[in-house]
Formats: sequence, C-alpha cells, structure tokens
Amino acid sequence: MRQPLRHHGYKLSNASDDSYVTALLSQALTSDVVFWGPLGRSEGIAAIERFVLDIRRHPAGTGTMVRRSAVDMPDEWARYQWVFTTPDGGPRLAGTDVVHLRRSLIDQVIVFAGEIKPSAS
Repeated sequence: MRQPLRHHGYKLSNASDDSYVTALLSQALTSDVVFWGPLGRSEGIAAIERFVLDIRRHPAGTGTMVRRSAVDMPDEWARYQWVFTTPDGGPRLAGTDVVHLRRSLIDQVIVFAGEIKPSAS
C-alpha cells in the first residue's frame, strides 16, 4: 500500500528541486483531486503543484515546512498540523491540512492556514 501522507505537504515543500514535486504528487494524489486552498476551490494535480511551487518560491526566501503533529487518521480522513518558516526569522505560517483518501490516494485536500486562537470562555 502506498503511503500518500508521507509525500504530502512538508516533504513536497522541502523537495530538492521542482521536478521532484511533480513526481511526489503523482504518487500521492488521484488525477481528479479537489483542492480547497487559501484562494478557493480548484481541481487536479496541477492546482496543488502550483500551490506547492508558490510556497517553495516565497519572496522572503526558500522556507522549510515541518509537520508539527501526529497524523490523526480516522478511516478515510486524515489531518495534521504544519508550520512553514522562512530563513532569518522571516514570515512564519502555521496551519492544518485535512485530506480524504480513496483507494490509498489523496482525492481531497483542505488547507487551513493560520493559527486557531483559543475560544474565550
């Protein structure tokens, strides 16, 4: 069985070169993957590839994305938290990804970028 979550997010953003990103996505995603990102809904591997490549080319410099939680995976859904930092204390972004698996491949990706503030009691 393939392990799509190990290819997603942090590994893609930290790939050695852009061509490796495409190869990883092709192994982890269905061709009709639905992507819900910061700019709305899009479909297909190319949509996620554009998003990942945009992160890799951050204006503040090449950043690093690290998963900062375990993968919580009840049945066909999974979620995990991540943090993206740029060099020299540059911009930092954190978030949570939720993915849906179909036949061991990711067919939906939902990106929640930004910290969730504690609720006021």
